[in-house]
Amino acid sequence: MRDPHARLRRWWEAGRALGAANPLTVDLGIALLVQAAMTMPFVVPRGPELEPATWSAYGLTTLIVIPLVWRRRAPVAVLLAVVAASALYQLALDGPGQPLPYPGLVVVYTVAAVSPPPKRLATGGLLLVAVPVSVWLNTRSARELSFCVFVFAAAYVFGRLTDARQRANRIETERAAARERARIAREMHDILSHAVSLMIVQAEAGPVAVRTAPERAEAAFDAISETGRGAMAELRRMLGVLRTGDEADGPAAPREPQPGLAALPELLDRVRASGLEVAHRTTGTARPLPEATAATVYRIVQEALTNTVRHAAARTVSVHLAYGDGMLDVTVTDDGRGPRPGPGGGHGLVGVRERAAAHGGTAVAGAGPDGRGFAVRARIPVPADGPGAAPRRVASAAEVAR
Repeated sequence: MRDPHARLRRWWEAGRALGAANPLTVDLGIALLVQAAMTMPFVVPRGPELEPATWSAYGLTTLIVIPLVWRRRAPVAVLLAVVAASALYQLALDGPGQPLPYPGLVVVYTVAAVSPPPKRLATGGLLLVAVPVSVWLNTRSARELSFCVFVFAAAYVFGRLTDARQRANRIETERAAARERARIAREMHDILSHAVSLMIVQAEAGPVAVRTAPERAEAAFDAISETGRGAMAELRRMLGVLRTGDEADGPAAPREPQPGLAALPELLDRVRASGLEVAHRTTGTARPLPEATAATVYRIVQEALTNTVRHAAARTVSVHLAYGDGMLDVTVTDDGRGPRPGPGGGHGLVGVRERAAAHGGTAVAGAGPDGRGFAVRARIPVPADGPGAAPRRVASAAEVAR
């Protein structure tokens, strides 16, 4: 059964989109609504003791309303124009009285919502004079004065609340954009840094292999080609997610899922092709992970292996996944030169910590066991076995290495 409010929500969202695209259309609509409200006293029959409403009085109400179309561009000037036209209506013509000062309330709300503090202060000073004078010219009653003060104060408060909400939305939008930029930067770094590092290692070994072992040179060049194609495929996937799919630019690239633990053996094979001996073991009760968590584990291992290839001058590296009670420990250890002196932690290791923190985990990097080599350790919370999970027991020290 259809949601009875779905159509209203669609209309509301369409109206908000139209207002964001063309604020002048919204202001024109508000002016028409205010004019309709001010027309009511002219169409309701007046008492016989009162003079009949005239077209000149009705025309003056329109003159009061018209400035509202420019309320966002020059709110204080519009307020002055509304006050002047209202005073003319009250002093020069005997038109029907209005139950509410609609144009004035709209302008006060706008000044409170969009104007800086000096203009808001000037508006408050103007109202402190205009409201008592208007009441004195009309009924000279404390009741009307208190009512006018209340409605104008309410309009001002609503304007300030709107400004606060818009500021909060802008701040949240900027924060979301910053988080997205950081995420994209991490993805681009992981893809390009890993691929380029492996290609450099293979390219440097190629000339030597050509002279000593041509078959190894051919394998090195094949590895360079395969690594480059893999990097291009991942970049296309990422750019496909970012694209809007505009027909003018052609169809968007297919949106494939992020690489997860199933893609880990392929990653290790690419690193082995660079000449590095890679060992991989899994301990504990392995279980399916959420897609985002599995992608984070993959990227952490990828960045740790990239650092080993680029900086460690290592011969062996070990990747260990340890499943615990609600926790997955990821450890990548090499036998290379260890931590570099000076301030450490490039963008890659910062990205590792950010990825782990995004899932409520932690990550550290430093010297390996007994102070030798380098190790990246991450602890990531994982959900308990779900009803659809099929856990399997993995041998404690099972190793797969070439």
